[in-house]
Amino acid sequence: MPGQRWATAALSPARTVTSTATVTTIEATQHGRMEMPTQGGSSLEAGALAQAAGRGPGTCTCLQLPPPPPPPAPEEERRERLVELHTSFREMITFFCTNATIHGTIRLVCSSQNRLKTASWGLLLVGSLGMLYWQFGLLFEQYWRYPVSMTVSVRSERKLFPSVTLCDMNPHRPHAARHHLWALDDFARENIYSLYRFNFSESRDAPGAEAPGPEPIFQLDRRVCLQRLSPPGGQNRVGFKLCNSAGSDCIQRAYSSGVAATREWYRFHYVNILASLPATHKDSRHSHGSRFILSCRYDGQDCQARHFQTSQHPTYGSCYTFNGVWAAQRPGVTHGISLVLSTERQDHLPLLSTEAGVKVMIHRRGHAPFLEHQGFSVRPGTETTIGIREDEVHRLGSPYGHCTDGTGVDVRLLYNTSYTRQACLASCFQQLMVETCSCGYFFYPLPAGAQYCSYTRHPAWGHCFHRLYKDLQTHRLPCASRCPQLCRESSYKLSAGTSRWPSSKSAGWILALLDTPGHRSPRPGRAQLPPAKATSRPPPLPSSPSSAPGESLPSWPRARPLPPAPHPRGTLAKVNIFYQELNYRTVDETPVYSAPQLLSAMGSLWSLWFGSSVLSVVEVLELLLDAAALALLLCCRRLRGARGQPGTATGAPAPSQRPAGCPAAAGMTSHAPGPSWLHLRRGCQGSSRSLG
Repeated sequence: MPGQRWATAALSPARTVTSTATVTTIEATQHGRMEMPTQGGSSLEAGALAQAAGRGPGTCTCLQLPPPPPPPAPEEERRERLVELHTSFREMITFFCTNATIHGTIRLVCSSQNRLKTASWGLLLVGSLGMLYWQFGLLFEQYWRYPVSMTVSVRSERKLFPSVTLCDMNPHRPHAARHHLWALDDFARENIYSLYRFNFSESRDAPGAEAPGPEPIFQLDRRVCLQRLSPPGGQNRVGFKLCNSAGSDCIQRAYSSGVAATREWYRFHYVNILASLPATHKDSRHSHGSRFILSCRYDGQDCQARHFQTSQHPTYGSCYTFNGVWAAQRPGVTHGISLVLSTERQDHLPLLSTEAGVKVMIHRRGHAPFLEHQGFSVRPGTETTIGIREDEVHRLGSPYGHCTDGTGVDVRLLYNTSYTRQACLASCFQQLMVETCSCGYFFYPLPAGAQYCSYTRHPAWGHCFHRLYKDLQTHRLPCASRCPQLCRESSYKLSAGTSRWPSSKSAGWILALLDTPGHRSPRPGRAQLPPAKATSRPPPLPSSPSSAPGESLPSWPRARPLPPAPHPRGTLAKVNIFYQELNYRTVDETPVYSAPQLLSAMGSLWSLWFGSSVLSVVEVLELLLDAAALALLLCCRRLRGARGQPGTATGAPAPSQRPAGCPAAAGMTSHAPGPSWLHLRRGCQGSSRSLG
């Protein structure tokens, strides 16, 4: 019928327009914003709803959504972004294996159709990676040990002539303690006679030679005497005992040689006598400087008194250090230093010093001489020629080793000289001695406010000293770790030759011209050296005393006189010291693996196993960063999805809530956004009202 056809024809446009408006609303909702349709769309939608409402009774208008529009063109679909990530891990791995510069990764993609090849290449890559990092571990383990290698090179340049220290090996009797030393000599004769039935006598100075002034208060400890000792499990030896204050713990100082035991015992008492002297008496000790150095020439020029520094050593007597400021111009004997020395014995202490001659040490300028460690002896009546070769050692500091340039050491140096390890060890031991035994050892300088040990003031200091020294020998004291070696250190290699001097034919006129004892003749113009200063020099750590009661001896027979003095030629010694060559060796420590060498070794291993470069490492780092970012985004998306599931009430109603005879629109699910469902529901409600 015509009217019915018109209604049907009129309804078709309405359906189309309504569907278009609905699609517009759905798209707006999916993009998270509410957009009003255009004006034309609104009027068409209203007309369609009115047409639907005007249908006859029993008719329900159900709208079907058309298929989604075709995707936009590629240039419109996506714009270039600053950071783009892959959509999946598979895509990311495939992209990496296809484009990476690491050898072997492309085979994982090319052979993807062959699972056996894919698995084989995968195992090869994993094995190569494991071997690479295993060798990396070995490389870093060796690097963190910080090994060094020694490089020896030879250089040639002008060198400053080293310092030369000479001691006359003639310990003196201080005038203020002369009576105490005589008492010690008498006590020594008693001990020697009781052990060996030998008696000796020595001449003493006339009483008029004594210096005026009161002597120090000192009482000889006769409990510390020489005796025969039987150590557990050992043979009989000679020595002495040292006990603590209570006498419950004693240390035996036993020696297989009676000569060594007598010297150490005598030196223990001698040190106690010197330690009891006031400081003013220590500074005024007698010196034989003017009679010790008879002649001195360096490189053809006479030495001056200002070129020498004097000091006093308790065992080696007066010491003179030559500190010339000349640089060695040429090698050879004629370009070195030549000295004629007197070895005449003055105020001789035969039990303390058993050697005759001169003690010499060659050391670097500004360093304290430790004669007991590096000194050597020159025999009287000889000419000794000493050639010097210098070596320099350059050590690496932290972390390759423990050395210092003289700063940053936690031990306060007690010597007024440059830093040396031996001076640091002596200073450390002296400070521990003061802290532990409440007094200082006489052979080393004192810290401020301390005093030297003497059994008059500190009866058990010898026992304390030797306990502490034993700990030092067994490395139980922290001195070794607190005193590092110098990072730049010089050492001298010496070669010596000797000959008799003067010869029997020329001894007469040489002795006469030198004005030696027995040939006294005035020699004009001889420079007088300054007297030796009483400063503590670091001698060898002495042996500690022991205590044992002395024996009352009967009157012994008449003393046997000592042998007569030697020929006057035996009171002279000549020493020549020179550079054998101006070339010197340097021993430099170099790290086995420096930072560039470590990187080079790592690059070699990386190229060996993967045939790639540093940029390949950057590609791997990029892959790791992309994987971490992708994993983080996927986790965040899952967490947001899990939180949004309970709040989906705004979606389309279930089929049971839809009006009867109104199926879901094509292309829509139950989770379609709310506004589009509202449009459909209004249409159905209008049809229901028309039915009513």
